Amino acid sequence: MRLTFYGVRGSIPTPGKDFVRYGGNTACVHVATDDGTDIIFDAGTGIRQLGNVLIKKTTPIHLLLTHNHWDHIQGFPFFAPIYQKDREIKITPGQTTLPEHDQILRQMQGSVFPVPSSALLSDIQITPLPDETENWTIGSAAISRLPMNHPGKGSAYAIVADNIKVVYMTDNELYPPYQKETDFLSFVDFARDADLIIHDAQYMLTDMPAKSGWGHSVAEEAVKLAMACNAKRLALYSHDPERTDDDIDAVVAHCHRFIDAAESPLDMMAASEGLSLNFA
Repeated sequence: MRLTFYGVRGSIPTPGKDFVRYGGNTACVHVATDDGTDIIFDAGTGIRQLGNVLIKKTTPIHLLLTHNHWDHIQGFPFFAPIYQKDREIKITPGQTTLPEHDQILRQMQGSVFPVPSSALLSDIQITPLPDETENWTIGSAAISRLPMNHPGKGSAYAIVADNIKVVYMTDNELYPPYQKETDFLSFVDFARDADLIIHDAQYMLTDMPAKSGWGHSVAEEAVKLAMACNAKRLALYSHDPERTDDDIDAVVAHCHRFIDAAESPLDMMAASEGLSLNFA
């Protein structure tokens, strides 16, 4: 399995000289399994560059959406394979409160985008799954999902393929002030023994309580989750648009002190655009 980060920023793209090392594109992660299956988490602005890679292939593309907030779908109209004749694009919507399963296409309608979705040449298949569906397969990969804590709800995902487990939990508030969709211990069970957890870490404790209820976790909570479920590696994700490269470095250093104090073997980093991980 090979995993590549194409977008790691939360809320809104952040261009500029202070956002180069970690990147300014919004959420998009690509997983390529050994059998050639292409699975994408989210379609933020990072998916545009991924499209320039996948346009060279003709095999189906599987897109798993967490939810429909703009920073998770706004790159889709610029994803080159959707203009490729007969290319299969198989989309699984997130478990959102409102059943707007085709919102990723409706964003291209009316006065807000020049090319309507009806003009696309690809074979786009949107398949909403019943909320009670927790497990299914894509190629050789076993997929599972869990409702996440975020305004409007959404889905966290786990992929198990090639003897590797990757968990993607972004825009997830582990301790929300509103009614939880999923509690902390259920997230621990879901991500237990993961080789990699990609988890929302948009905030720090110093951002609270002002941003409590906004649907994101503080970095220390993501570390606590990863240690609790015995994960091998944690990638802090969904970086706040106000946080510069140097600011993210400081978050990483702070979290390493937290891990060292717990004497944990957890390998932790901040996700960065263009970073690829190969799993043996």
